[in-house]
Amino acid sequence: MDDQTPRLQKTELIITPQTFVKTVLLIVGTVLVLTVLRLTAHALFILFIAFFFALALNAPVSFIARHIPGRARGSRAWATSIGFIVVILAIGIFIGSFVPPLTRQTQNLVDAAPGLIEDVRTQRGAAGQFIAHYNLDGPINSLSEEITSRVKNGNGAGTAFSTVQSVGTSLVTLLTVLVLTFMMLVEGPRRVRLVHELIPQQHKVLASRIVKNMYKVVKGFVNGQVVLAAIAALLITPALFALDISYPIGLAVIVFICGLIPLVGHTIGAVIVTIIALFTSPSAAIIILAYYILYQQIENYLIQPRIQANSTDMSPLLIFGSVVVGTSFGGLLGGLLAIPVAGCIRILVLEYFRSKGLIKGPMAKHEIKEATGTAK
Repeated sequence: MDDQTPRLQKTELIITPQTFVKTVLLIVGTVLVLTVLRLTAHALFILFIAFFFALALNAPVSFIARHIPGRARGSRAWATSIGFIVVILAIGIFIGSFVPPLTRQTQNLVDAAPGLIEDVRTQRGAAGQFIAHYNLDGPINSLSEEITSRVKNGNGAGTAFSTVQSVGTSLVTLLTVLVLTFMMLVEGPRRVRLVHELIPQQHKVLASRIVKNMYKVVKGFVNGQVVLAAIAALLITPALFALDISYPIGLAVIVFICGLIPLVGHTIGAVIVTIIALFTSPSAAIIILAYYILYQQIENYLIQPRIQANSTDMSPLLIFGSVVVGTSFGGLLGGLLAIPVAGCIRILVLEYFRSKGLIKGPMAKHEIKEATGTAK
């Protein structure tokens, strides 16, 4: 019996000093990279927005550079300057036609504020009747007392200063994005050619194809975002006219501009449109906000995955999954970079499989070996 009893075999795991050092360095390096990404998230966000606009403006700038008359033909600097002047003039004309009436309406609202407050206190008018019908006297009085106490304690000045500081920070960020976009448009092709010259000759064919495919993915992502912004502007315009909200065309332009910003653009647009709708009526503001939120949900789950899938040559499942993973991993920045990064990783994986002959690619196997320098 004792001879037939199975004996337990001991397994000894030996970790060499080299393996231990590599593991520690890998862990420390990962922590450092994540820490750097967290600390530089705002700067990376600005760089990505500038890169996004540079890709969106690259085609118009290239067209202008090819058609500039005289000695300036082919100059990216001149073409970029002309493009920026056109964009700034368009924004200036839009602001000049939109802001003054909005300012007048804001002033009218401020002038009418004392009467509205008196109606609320005496329960007259539509606002007062609404408060009396739903027994909101207590919360309204508490809110009024809190606002009054904050103003008396000087908190209003602090809030105003914080608002001015936030506006100043936003203007600096906008200026930084414009400068970075200008520099990327002017120096981008030159840097690409420089990197291409540094690549060894036997790898240039493969590198050129990978870069070209990655550029198509990123450009497709940008073009897809433009299409999504246009769809949002077209679908929000009928609701603006139906609710008789002021400046529907101007608001549609704002929706389009905000829609160009991935993830957070529609939130910004919804806030602006809702605030403008308040000048018409509270009910119009609530309806347009609900309409905007409904459209945003439809876009996020149905429209965006399909459009981005067609423009980036990726499946809707991969598009949606990359956004979910990117947002959960890196927050806003991760969500912004999710689709183009997933597309670029897909290109690298496909090229690796092609080089191993596991899938068929646009090039023959012997051409891939020649491009990678593995041909004997």
